[in-house]
Amino acid sequence: MKLLVRNLDRNTDEAAIKTLFEGHGVVQSCNLVMDNATGKSKGFAFVEMPNPGEAKAAMMTLNAYKLDANKIRVKRAENKPTDNA
Repeated sequence: MKLLVRNLDRNTDEAAIKTLFEGHGVVQSCNLVMDNATGKSKGFAFVEMPNPGEAKAAMMTLNAYKLDANKIRVKRAENKPTDNA
């Protein structure tokens, strides 16, 4: 299950996010989204967890969790619609 993690402090790094989610199960991947122009965090990340039960538990537990200076928001990531035109 792919999760969207929002409202991250700009100083939070990918390792901190991965470690936080690993406390709730196996993390397949963690991708902190960076601004190409500045090289700084855009304040959100995607975390993939292969076990849906663990992902749901992480989502419930970590939504509104205070990480660094911010309360993060965690929800299931929505799939982007594909353009078949």
